[in-house]
Amino acid sequence: MLEDVFGHVSERLYLVLPKTGAQNRTAQVLAIFGKSPRPRSPYLPGKFFESLSGAGKAIAVLTSGGDAQGMNAAVRAVVRMGIYVGAKVYFIHEGYQGMVDGGDNIKEATWESVSSMLQVGGTVIGSARCKEFRAHEGRLKAAHNLVQRGITNLCVIGGDGSLTGANLFREEWSGLLAELVQQGLIDEEASQKYSALHIVGMVGSIDNDFCGTDMTIGTDSALHRIIEVVDAIMTTAQSHQRTFVLEVMGRHCGYLALVSALACGADWVLIPEMPPEDGWEEKMCQKLSAKRAGKKRLNIIIVAEGAIDHNNKPITTSYIQDLVVSRLGFDTRVTILGHVQRGGTPSAFDRILASRMGVEAVLALLETTANTPACVVSLCGNQSVRLPLMECVQMTQEVQKAMDEGRFEEAVKLRGRSFENNLKTYKLLAHRKPESELPHSNFNVAVLNVGAPAAGMNAAVRSAVRVGISEGHKMFAVSDGFEGFHKGQIKEIKWADVGGWTGQGGSLLGTKRTLPAKHMGKIAEQMRKYNINALLLVGGFEAYLGLMELLEARGKYDEFCVPMVMVPSTVSNNVPGSDLSIGADTALNAITDTCDRIKQSASGTKRRVFIIETMGGYCGYLASVGGLAAGADAAYIYEEPFDIRDLQANVEHLTQKMKTSIQRGLVLRNENCNENYTTDFIYQLYSEEGRGVFDCRKNVLGHMQQGGAPSPFDRNFGTKIAAKAMQWISKKLHEPTSGRVFANTEDSACLLGMRRRALIFQPVVQLKAETDFVHRIPKEQWWLKLRPLMKILAKYRTSYDVSDSGQLEHVVHNRPKESDASAI
Repeated sequence: MLEDVFGHVSERLYLVLPKTGAQNRTAQVLAIFGKSPRPRSPYLPGKFFESLSGAGKAIAVLTSGGDAQGMNAAVRAVVRMGIYVGAKVYFIHEGYQGMVDGGDNIKEATWESVSSMLQVGGTVIGSARCKEFRAHEGRLKAAHNLVQRGITNLCVIGGDGSLTGANLFREEWSGLLAELVQQGLIDEEASQKYSALHIVGMVGSIDNDFCGTDMTIGTDSALHRIIEVVDAIMTTAQSHQRTFVLEVMGRHCGYLALVSALACGADWVLIPEMPPEDGWEEKMCQKLSAKRAGKKRLNIIIVAEGAIDHNNKPITTSYIQDLVVSRLGFDTRVTILGHVQRGGTPSAFDRILASRMGVEAVLALLETTANTPACVVSLCGNQSVRLPLMECVQMTQEVQKAMDEGRFEEAVKLRGRSFENNLKTYKLLAHRKPESELPHSNFNVAVLNVGAPAAGMNAAVRSAVRVGISEGHKMFAVSDGFEGFHKGQIKEIKWADVGGWTGQGGSLLGTKRTLPAKHMGKIAEQMRKYNINALLLVGGFEAYLGLMELLEARGKYDEFCVPMVMVPSTVSNNVPGSDLSIGADTALNAITDTCDRIKQSASGTKRRVFIIETMGGYCGYLASVGGLAAGADAAYIYEEPFDIRDLQANVEHLTQKMKTSIQRGLVLRNENCNENYTTDFIYQLYSEEGRGVFDCRKNVLGHMQQGGAPSPFDRNFGTKIAAKAMQWISKKLHEPTSGRVFANTEDSACLLGMRRRALIFQPVVQLKAETDFVHRIPKEQWWLKLRPLMKILAKYRTSYDVSDSGQLEHVVHNRPKESDASAI
């Protein structure tokens, strides 16, 4: 085989070949092994799809209103996708103000003009509030400036006000052109040629206050800033036994406050959608006092900037500080995060979200007609959808109207299922009922971690324990997975025992890869000894295999005839039955942050390409999605076989880019993508082939991808999915039985996973057919459809499956009834 031989002789082979051009050297190597080189990969792509050609079209992109991290990633995606399909793309600097002023504020964008902006926060093309555009005369000037450049397609990145203004502009367009013809500023031919204006919106706002999307661009990054501050504050607060009151942004929306409270386990949260009842001050002080009496050294109170009471009176941080000091005498400090939340580099989630939305926005503009309503690109679960812009705006306005009128429960429902579920989960976990009010189930539930550690595991365990206690169960923690199970490392775990676990990385219970098959008898003995009535497994592929083994052992051991459920938690994201796993987002952020630093290290030096090896086993999720977030030029994975000719095309592609204005290249390699094309081999190949044009460096990221504090995404995802799993266990335990727990059906051993837009329970026996057990990956993986996006944005000619693009839906129908699978 070519691969077998080539892996061993590559170094010696290059020594004997003449130092000719890169293409000739590779062709000589291929000729020795009887292979012919592929045609040179075109640097400038040709047509996209005949039905989606952008030739002759002009697209303008602008950012308006407040800035948000990830806006630059969206701008980059719009520009590159627009150029890819053959359209002209223009920047409009300073938002609508630049559109009104015209001149140099409207410039044609090039491929290189959006290089190195993926990791930059804010918006590099500027954003500004514009009073002129709100007036008819201002919109007339803006229309004239667009027609002069032939622009009839607008991609607007902003909040509901910016998108509403864009829709008004679209509706007035024909009238504005008629006025311009009447004033002699344009001729009738131009009026006919540019008779329709097409609008597509993307919501860029850290507040996440726009109805119709689970997440807006910038929200996840803002949560990162908040959690970084909270984690830092918690260490100093513990040193001095302090209470901290934190104010976070959000205007009239409490999303940031609510999710950050969930992600850090705050003692109290105040949001505008849930004004506290009269007497809340006394209840809050009682809880803080009880926590301090329980030897907790700190208290965290999070306040949304728009928090109000039932009388519509603002609740300020200074009021809370004075309240705690006067009633409890606690040393209390206030921290107002302010614009820190809108600063910094965008998270991996926001880069991926913005890139997907930007590409989807261009596709929407290509497919739109004069009768198509203006749409906004949204996220539902992990799917891109298109929704009518004004339906979303009207629902967003309805939320505020409901709050103004005191209909707060309705406002929560209008916010969407994501917000509603976050609120329910917080109430479930934060406020413990008195023992007298708890139900008494007489059921014992054991929770254990299985497989490699992953950030977010502890948040899942905390959630499971507290929900289980709230349901009246006695909760048991098993240390060191199945290995500790058979050794009897089992003890009861109570509410206070999991305090502060949310932000801890790794596995505080301890976790091992040991499978139960060898110790089934002893595990059954421990199940009988502790009278375990249900099992919750939090882990990766080993947990999946272990659950199957326990299921098979039911025929021999009645002890395993109990409800069993698994929650996927692994950085590799390779568990069948779930699109996402706890821990994968933290690993992606570690990869993205490291790639940013590595690329920055080449700033000011000669042209350089970095070869980065990621974890994942045989699953290429981290390499592919990390490559999209980091702006990689290539990502080698097991699921997409490649050979020496692909490597040749990639090297030549990078060589061509380096000869222009690109200074740095980034290539990711999944650790098990190919046994012969190792990281060292690819490094040596790129080093040799790029000689005289660029040099190379390599990095193996290793276990740093598994370490660190969990991201807000993983904390929240772990918290919500584990709570849902425990509620399922409770439901199963309370099903009618013959006096004892006996569950022996397929649906009593399930995996809870996220599928497209919903969290669903799937019997593990039904997942066997979907599993590649040899390589420990699902046979079908949704993220493979994102790989063409990375290639397109890296300027490769490739095909893109438009059948998976978003279709226009109505906002009221865009979520299934049982879905609560919001990303954050």
